[in-house]
Amino acid sequence: MLTSLTQAHNAYAVQSLQSRLQGVTDTVDDGIQSSAATANSSSGTDFGSILSQSVSSVIDSGHDAETKAAQGLTGGGDMTQIVTAVSNAQLALQTTTVIRDRMVQAYQDVMKMTI
Repeated sequence: MLTSLTQAHNAYAVQSLQSRLQGVTDTVDDGIQSSAATANSSSGTDFGSILSQSVSSVIDSGHDAETKAAQGLTGGGDMTQIVTAVSNAQLALQTTTVIRDRMVQAYQDVMKMTI
């Protein structure tokens, strides 16, 4: 029973993460293009505040997943909500990792430029 539940969770998580990751990638690309288009207008939102809000959102997602997982271990909570919360936290962490890797790569590319 536990093995089949784990397999079902893994299959659902993989499929869900793939579709969500594609959606997040598209959203990030659209956001970058939108940010570049509005960079000339002073909207008052800077990169630091956007980054801070994004990291806070990822942390909140992780805390939510931990809370729901703890409820599931004690026998409470809906299994669908638990799986969804854990999948969302996993997706948020993967997205953050991809963004970090791209930022590090961009920094390294800039440092390789000759003046």
